[in-house]
Amino acid sequence: MCIRKAAVGDVSRIAEIFVFNNRVNFFPIFKDENFSFGDLQVISLADEYLKKEEILSHIYVFDDGLIRGFVQMEQREICKLYVDPFFQGAGIGKALIEYAVKELHGEYLWALEKNTRAVSFYQRQGFRLTGERKFEEDTTEYLIKLQR
Repeated sequence: MCIRKAAVGDVSRIAEIFVFNNRVNFFPIFKDENFSFGDLQVISLADEYLKKEEILSHIYVFDDGLIRGFVQMEQREICKLYVDPFFQGAGIGKALIEYAVKELHGEYLWALEKNTRAVSFYQRQGFRLTGERKFEEDTTEYLIKLQR
């Protein structure tokens, strides 16, 4: 398996994957140019990860010589799971979610309701909708809870 705990040297690649995925998947929903192309930048996000070491200690990367994706955990919650869009569909997301469940005891996650592609992916991985919803912070969009 190519999954390991993230290291300081991984931060720029993790930030790059996060920023690009957010632009591809969330800009069409939120349509907030100032955030997606202004506030959300690789360098500032990488700096944030470096300043808050506890964040980095909860991130695991899929690394087969190139970091292709990552998962971030908070206790039993899968907080983030992103795969570089160039490598999606190659089983990397599935490997990360399986690792999060089996090795890190991940039980649940929240997904943006309108991100139907992600919701469908999680359902294919054995997660089910719980019926719980909450607003994404500072938006009018809902997050939905999925659980194993």
